[in-house]
Amino acid sequence: MSVRLVQLRSGEARRVAVVEEPNLRLLAAESVYALAGDAIGRSAKLSDVVREKVTNDLVEYDDVYEGKSPWRILPAIDHPGEAARCLISGTGLTHLGSARDRQAMHIKEGRAEQVELLTDSMKMFRWGLEGGRPEAGCIGTSPEWFYKGIGAILCAHNEPLEVPSYAEDGGEEAEIAGLYIIGPDGLPFRIGMTTGNEFSDHCFEKRNYLYLASSKLRNCAIGPELVIDPEFSSVPGEVLIQRDGRTVWSKKIRTGEAEMCHSLQNIEHHHFKFDQHRRPGDVHVHFFGADCLSFGEGIRLASSDVMQISFEGFGRPLRNVVRSEGKTSTPTKVVAMG
Repeated sequence: MSVRLVQLRSGEARRVAVVEEPNLRLLAAESVYALAGDAIGRSAKLSDVVREKVTNDLVEYDDVYEGKSPWRILPAIDHPGEAARCLISGTGLTHLGSARDRQAMHIKEGRAEQVELLTDSMKMFRWGLEGGRPEAGCIGTSPEWFYKGIGAILCAHNEPLEVPSYAEDGGEEAEIAGLYIIGPDGLPFRIGMTTGNEFSDHCFEKRNYLYLASSKLRNCAIGPELVIDPEFSSVPGEVLIQRDGRTVWSKKIRTGEAEMCHSLQNIEHHHFKFDQHRRPGDVHVHFFGADCLSFGEGIRLASSDVMQISFEGFGRPLRNVVRSEGKTSTPTKVVAMG
């Protein structure tokens, strides 16, 4: 079975724990970042390093998961020393469902049949179908790529996802994300994968597809567990939206290479081909795309709604509440230094 890790904090203390249901076994390590660096430095498997670091200290997972323990869950990966050295990005239009949702956002009402072949979204998706799964050793079509932010926007299980005052909306995007660290010689290493909620402003994007870039500049959540070497062929999952204790929307979903028009190797190549994405010591969180969105089925999330995302083989579900800041009409002030 895959090794599953959880990052924890209690006050100023940090620890990594390995999941041994119904418990978490603490490791003699403060961060996944440190574990990965140790493994790279010794040319060892990360799972072997984890086994070397186990202690006799157990914590009840239910208490931690429900927020009743002094130990709090952290994002599944971070850069402990410098949040700006953790880059969050993603690849869109990888799943048929996401292409349909994007298409619906960008067509004019009543003109779907005329515009279907013309939208940039559908063109890109079809390029992926035609060239996104190259033979071994070959380079395929470049997928859509977007920047989301730095490590400061990463939220953990149970933490709220904010709809900022300038936003028009906030909506879940249930995905799996790859977690990476760049070795001393600039070689990218995939640490593992995790459940993610790539929270975005779909109303703003719907106004014009050129707003896509800024619609992605929101916080997001990953975790609670990091899975080392998970099965990523065809992964079933489920998304729930709960309001006032009842489920208002749910959907069975699937992700993984068999469900995508781009292979994992092709996605990783087109992300790490850039020199700036191979700076030694940097951390990367890269979202692999969503199968469907509640927004695509007419659901508008409200403050206090709970988003729950789970994938088979990826441990316990990721849960986050929506929190809206409220609107403001005050412009951001910039001070001239002349």
